[in-house]
Amino acid sequence: MKQNQQIMITGGAGFIGSHLTERLLSEGFRVTVIDDFSTGNPQNLAAVANNPRLKVIKSKVSSCANLAELVSECSAVFHLAAAVGVELVLRKPIDTLRTNLDETEAILSAACPARVPVLVTSTSEVYGKSQKDEFSEDDDLLIGPPTLTRWSYACSKLMDEFLALAYWRQRGLPVTIVRIFNTVGPRQTGRYGMVLPRFIAAAKTGKPIQVYGDGTQTRCFCDVSDTVEAIVRLQRSPGATGEVFNVGSDHEITLLDLARKVREVLQSNSAIELVPYEMAYGPGFEDMRRRKPCLGKLERVTGFRPATSLETIIRRAAGLM
Repeated sequence: MKQNQQIMITGGAGFIGSHLTERLLSEGFRVTVIDDFSTGNPQNLAAVANNPRLKVIKSKVSSCANLAELVSECSAVFHLAAAVGVELVLRKPIDTLRTNLDETEAILSAACPARVPVLVTSTSEVYGKSQKDEFSEDDDLLIGPPTLTRWSYACSKLMDEFLALAYWRQRGLPVTIVRIFNTVGPRQTGRYGMVLPRFIAAAKTGKPIQVYGDGTQTRCFCDVSDTVEAIVRLQRSPGATGEVFNVGSDHEITLLDLARKVREVLQSNSAIELVPYEMAYGPGFEDMRRRKPCLGKLERVTGFRPATSLETIIRRAAGLM
């Protein structure tokens, strides 16, 4: 990508999308954001709202007027528009499926005539119930049964991957798939069940920090600046076309230890409470015990590996730096 080129970011007013928008504008690009603000927020773009190189279109991707024309004017598309958060998925499963499938198909179809490269963001959820110590991009996937709603999200994002790669193989559309693991940082909200902002909000107010399940499940938390760096590098790497990449941190921590770390960093007196899954999400909820990405492929292709420390991540997410 060259400076002053037009870039499109779907979901550009969301948590990750807004940070990506700021990054590309700072590099001199013109950015078109398409966002219906269902989970994104115009306030996320407040710092760049008056930038003359930013154009914001309030619309779903699939109903955006002149979408194909808008895409044809771009040198690249970052497709981040999607349903997000376990709570939203459980509460609105139809909306989740339609959003993830319809919006991805719309952007791929629009990009196809001019062969505009598209980076599609997927999720670590597609690894399902795998028990491997770390997840590699070519692993077999183990998805739970359709009677459990949470797996509809994983399946819809996996179908996005299949669809994007089908456009690459059958129609020659340059695509790159990015499976994003737990990304956190400024402007992320706990509104849809995101764990770190929930913990931080509780610790700041002295309320109990609620850990769902037994707290021994582990996650790896990646600062949003590292996630943005990784996806920008992937979009600019010719060797990434037609491939799938994990993006995240590979430093594991149990959620119970994360709650303790948040309490320590924020110097909070909040109690830590274990909350059974059935109380948090309803009966039949299944969780993944571990979610650690293998980052070798990302590092080989881009030369980059996320490395922001957990304490720095917490302090940034809490607005302490």
